[in-house]
Amino acid sequence: MKSYRMLDRTRNIGIIAHIDAGKTTVTERILFYTGVSHKLGEVHDGEAIMDWMLQEKERGITITAAATTCHWRDFILNIIDTPGHVDFTIEVQRSLRVLDGAIVIFSAVDGVEPQSEAVWHQADKYGVPRVAFINKMDRVGADFFQVIDEMKSKLTSFPLPIQIPIGTEHQFLGVVDLIEMKGYLWNEENLGATYSVVPVPSELEESAALAREALLEKVAELDEELLEKYLSGEVISEQELISAIRRATLRGEIVPVLVGSGLRNKGIQLLLDAVVNYLPAPTDIPPIRGINPLTHTPETRKSDPKEPFSALAFKIMTTEEGRRLTYLRIYSGKIEPGMEAYNTNKGEMERAARLFHMHANKRERLDEAGAGDIVAIAGFRITATGDTLCQKDAPLLFESIEFPEPVISVAIEPRSVIDERKLDASLEKLIAEDPTFHVRLDEETGQRIISGMGELHLDVLVRRLLDDFGLEVRAGKPQVVYRETITKSVSVEGKFEKEMGGTIHFGHLWLELIPKGDEEGLEFLNALPDGKLPPSFIDAIADSVKTSALSGPLSGYPVTGVKVTLSDCLYNETSSTELGYRIAASLAFQEGCKKASPTLLEPIMEVEVTIPEEFVGQVINDMNTRRGRIERITKKPRIQMIDASVPLSKMFGYSTDLRSLTEGRGIYSMRFARFSTASR
Repeated sequence: MKSYRMLDRTRNIGIIAHIDAGKTTVTERILFYTGVSHKLGEVHDGEAIMDWMLQEKERGITITAAATTCHWRDFILNIIDTPGHVDFTIEVQRSLRVLDGAIVIFSAVDGVEPQSEAVWHQADKYGVPRVAFINKMDRVGADFFQVIDEMKSKLTSFPLPIQIPIGTEHQFLGVVDLIEMKGYLWNEENLGATYSVVPVPSELEESAALAREALLEKVAELDEELLEKYLSGEVISEQELISAIRRATLRGEIVPVLVGSGLRNKGIQLLLDAVVNYLPAPTDIPPIRGINPLTHTPETRKSDPKEPFSALAFKIMTTEEGRRLTYLRIYSGKIEPGMEAYNTNKGEMERAARLFHMHANKRERLDEAGAGDIVAIAGFRITATGDTLCQKDAPLLFESIEFPEPVISVAIEPRSVIDERKLDASLEKLIAEDPTFHVRLDEETGQRIISGMGELHLDVLVRRLLDDFGLEVRAGKPQVVYRETITKSVSVEGKFEKEMGGTIHFGHLWLELIPKGDEEGLEFLNALPDGKLPPSFIDAIADSVKTSALSGPLSGYPVTGVKVTLSDCLYNETSSTELGYRIAASLAFQEGCKKASPTLLEPIMEVEVTIPEEFVGQVINDMNTRRGRIERITKKPRIQMIDASVPLSKMFGYSTDLRSLTEGRGIYSMRFARFSTASR
């Protein structure tokens, strides 16, 4: 267990990227060079330590975020390796919510891909400083400077190369460090465990000098301490430059960019140095903000073990033995086995039975955990993803984690009566682990309908029912999850008055429904003068509207993109009740949706197809038959990349069709973009 005096020597980081950019390969090298593992686990051999699930080994992709801890230069690195496939984006999102920094990996061949942009903007949302690693410099078509240009044009932060490559493709030998102005060449005979430091190769002296000058100019522009020295021509020391880069990185003004090849064991040690040098410690992060649930006022907690205990649950996992583990990021205070914590969201106490540092699916027992730690806890019963844990005498509620809504559904049924008894319990465990996985019972057919983020997502979950719970189920064909919205503004009256159980329940109000255009979600506003209606009645009306919006007037899909305003009401002191206004609001909302020209919305996906240039015509023609809209075509050496917007309903089975069109040489990725009016 670390000493809390080492809090400034702790780094909580995530490794994020588009699928197949090399995240897990880089993570495996990090574990090897830091001494956690003594063998290089390869993804393509199904031996990667961080891809521990059976399906991860079989499919060669990361499905669930895996945590581990290692040491480098007397620093503690808590690392989360996240999936790159869009269907598992929740794993990235909830990891970024609790991490202090991130390594973003880009393929030197493929550049900034759609999921790269998605995870980058998620990191922007949570204010996560990051360093970038341009991987796969040994691959045919690798272009370091092209990726830098794409980062500038497609992403929001300023990429600042602190290295340039020595050679490219099969001639990639190492890197030039622009801070030290030295070359690094890795020794292949010992799997890159050692390297040689050499002078800058003569053929790169001019380009390295220009790149260093650009580096100095940008850093001086952002750092007053260096600006005067730079303008007066004084020598800037390596440590001064590192410190200035660190300050600018923590402010989010630059992203240091490194280069290498994970598979060829080049560049990883310098990447670890960059994590230590440039990414924040918990003590560098501003105090975490929350709301006191008793006073409803903002409060903060510093990353300090002496502060009251506070933590956020960001992941639930069921172990191979069927036990429940809750992953926590501890922001303040400390916790020990046997200690109780207050779940602010549920209003109940939880007892920590055991604490662990996780190494993928392996566990290391801890006697204590504190501020800055990322740990797993056994013993919590009711805590869900996004819940806040704290001391009961110092309550706090953190902002929870937003989860994307499912876009695809299938019906499932067990193959035997015995399995039926176990199915619901197994589904409950999967729901606890994955907030983007939904289950409902179809009232007409009696079938269980499971919903998720894509075909792969649901396929993995159905397979997990067999692998993890021993349940065989039959799954139907995928169905698109639609939404409903309104296309014109209306004002509607809702009135309810009825005697129930000897009490008259009265409610009378007016609602205005206004379409929000391209905005999603349901917004409720109260436009009543203060005191016209008790606050508890207004809360009941808002809750009723949100509940009513779960089923629209056309086909029973959720209603989105609507602003609902409580514009007026009548109040009777003797007979007005919360129930009366709740029912009146429901009636008004349902009637308003019918009058406001409702329409169906379908999910539109952003699709990126990478193909050899000779197949461009066939692929574009196929896209047109799927109602796809071509956004842009990017030419690269020997390949072309087609970006398109396509209705999800037209993308089922596309992987098979694309293989057929391109003789097995085409690949694609797809992510949810927006809901749009469905074609009839």
